Amino acid sequence: MRLTLRLAGIVLAAGFFSPALAQTELKFGHVGEPGSLFEASANKFAEIANAKLGDKAKVVVYGSSQLGGDDELLQKLKLGTVDFALPSTVMSSVVPAFGVFEMPYLVKDRDHMKRIEQEIVWPTLAPAAEEKGYKILAVWENGFRQITNNKHPINTPEDLQGIKLRVPKGVWRVKMFQSYGANPTPMAFSEVFVALQTGVIDGQENPLAQIASAKFQEVQKYLSMTGHVYTPAYVVVGKNKFGKLDADVQKALEDAARETQAFVYEKAAELDRDLAKVIEDAGVKVNEVDKDAFIKASQPVYDEFAKEVSGGKDLIDKALALGKSS
Repeated sequence: MRLTLRLAGIVLAAGFFSPALAQTELKFGHVGEPGSLFEASANKFAEIANAKLGDKAKVVVYGSSQLGGDDELLQKLKLGTVDFALPSTVMSSVVPAFGVFEMPYLVKDRDHMKRIEQEIVWPTLAPAAEEKGYKILAVWENGFRQITNNKHPINTPEDLQGIKLRVPKGVWRVKMFQSYGANPTPMAFSEVFVALQTGVIDGQENPLAQIASAKFQEVQKYLSMTGHVYTPAYVVVGKNKFGKLDADVQKALEDAARETQAFVYEKAAELDRDLAKVIEDAGVKVNEVDKDAFIKASQPVYDEFAKEVSGGKDLIDKALALGKSS
């Protein structure tokens, strides 16, 4: 009798606490370090989403590649072991058309990017990603990319001759830097600091927010403000698993992701203004570059993309046309 009562008490206790225990954890993995734009963006999204979700589910953010690098996170989205990721360049390895954002100096500013989002991302790129099993909830930002290295300041493409430069996975970034004469090496972001520190590579290219938060200024001598590529970042979920969530949870997450974009762009602009000085104050020499020389040297990459990627020329022409009113 005493055992029966004890078991009944355990069952009642379990029933009493089950709502809290049953709350679904939605894992958001990204590669950004503390202080990065990715961290700020993902945390803001979690704040907005969790306010909308109440006790239905909870978004929990895992940064610093805790759940894997970009490739691994994309795999985990399909497996359903991660719920959100924030890929950028790597999306061109999923759908070649995303490589349009690898074209140097294509995106002029964030207003231009907003037009590209509405006219190209949602009608063309997002459906192509869904065919591969990925659903894009929102377009955020990685940013305008700059070059750091330990050899010398980069003023023109010729200054990149022979530089061992880490790039993210994506065929067009490799082709671009090869055309400039560099020796580009795809590498996971989490491996870059040690590779720079040990001299395995001479330099890398990233937005200032990624450079500063990863403390590359501690192992680099020169920062050249090339602004060679603007990379969006995408809030991506696995299509199958996301589709199994309750409709109201799906809507709350989609709304939160899109509402976060204004914060992302404002924060990104703030970091662009402030971080060059932070990096310079750490002892890194900062220089402007001859952008006209880089633009001229970039034409072969445009030509190859237009030739190799189905619909590539139309994507380029449309994106460039959308920039004329910026």
